[in-house]
Amino acid sequence: MNRRSLIAGGIAAAGTLFCAASGWTQSTAPASAISDRMVKLGLILDLSGPYAELTGKGSQTAVQMAIEDFGGNVLGAPIQIVVADHHDNADQAAAIARDWFGNQQVDAIMDVAGSSEALIVQAIGGTRDKIVILDAPGANRLTEEACTATSVHYTNDTYAIAHTLGRAIVAGGGDTWFFITADYSYGYDLEDETAKVVTANGGTVLGHARHPIGTDDFSSYLLQAQQSHAKVIGLADGGSDPANALKKAAAMGMIPGPQRFVGLSMRINQVHDVGLAIAQGMMLAESFYWDTDDATRTWSKRFFDRVGAMPNALQAGAYSSTMHYLQAVAKVGTDATGPVMEAMRAAPINDFFVRDGHIRADGVMVHDVSLFRVKTPAESHYPWDYYQRVTTIPGAEVFQPLADSHCPLVQK
Repeated sequence: MNRRSLIAGGIAAAGTLFCAASGWTQSTAPASAISDRMVKLGLILDLSGPYAELTGKGSQTAVQMAIEDFGGNVLGAPIQIVVADHHDNADQAAAIARDWFGNQQVDAIMDVAGSSEALIVQAIGGTRDKIVILDAPGANRLTEEACTATSVHYTNDTYAIAHTLGRAIVAGGGDTWFFITADYSYGYDLEDETAKVVTANGGTVLGHARHPIGTDDFSSYLLQAQQSHAKVIGLADGGSDPANALKKAAAMGMIPGPQRFVGLSMRINQVHDVGLAIAQGMMLAESFYWDTDDATRTWSKRFFDRVGAMPNALQAGAYSSTMHYLQAVAKVGTDATGPVMEAMRAAPINDFFVRDGHIRADGVMVHDVSLFRVKTPAESHYPWDYYQRVTTIPGAEVFQPLADSHCPLVQK
């Protein structure tokens, strides 16, 4: 048997073992139970803007890996992936979603980069009775008033970030804050949720500065933060913005300095970008780290071979959520939205990404979140060796309680 056959056999075996380990069994339903005799999955991403590094090619690759590991077909029907760049424009994201659901026979959208874009795509999916799974966006409102019966918020949640990171920083003495916040849905929710945690734990918010996503110069925002004399400068933004803010802060002599920077939504890509000399000591809240155990390392090294970078939590979540969706289709013997959503909610999620995860009525996928400290250059011993785990908080403690939810799907 040649090397290519061995690899193909290994991928097929990996998909089979994944299903068995998760407790799924595949239905024997014929391919005719699949609409259009094909399962078509969509990704609406930022492929060229400030979020391209966090989603983009990496998220597309992760979903493609899941399809390959699943065997390339489900119930005898081929699985196809389509990808579009919304150019960080909510109207464009909406137009893509309407076309895909209305004309292109897309069965489910597996991710949408950006919370503003995700909110409108999620709403369209709800009205069209189509599944929308979200890994990259984090705005908590996705599972509050904006929740739908056909959506899942799988990976990234501003409430969980705030209650992991904000609480730890305040407990460590960081009790006065100034926020530098992206001027859109995700930034607002991240600032608001963290501010609530800060004040609830005895801290004070001294102010904020709002910036457009992908801004070129953070000087004025950093000066406002410096003049506030807050102990903590919270970067409530994402994409390339936190890294650019930190680089500018270092150039201005603010790092190292008396004020502590907290990248509320920083990922490993941004740590890699700015380097440990700048990022060292920062605390991060993450659902996934590539170097956690043998399973995370094995998958992440496969990903690295394709992308040239280690995966972040959003990309690992895209793989996990795609696999969970495909397992549900196989289980119920159809790609019809209702049965698939029911199966996804009913089945626990156990893979390299999470242990004992589950999807609630409001669409939140509840899972553990870890608090990490970024290593110093001296502590890092090999490429991408960046994080030291401080603690892991159970999902039941870190995500918003259902009793506090404003999602109309939640029975109280």
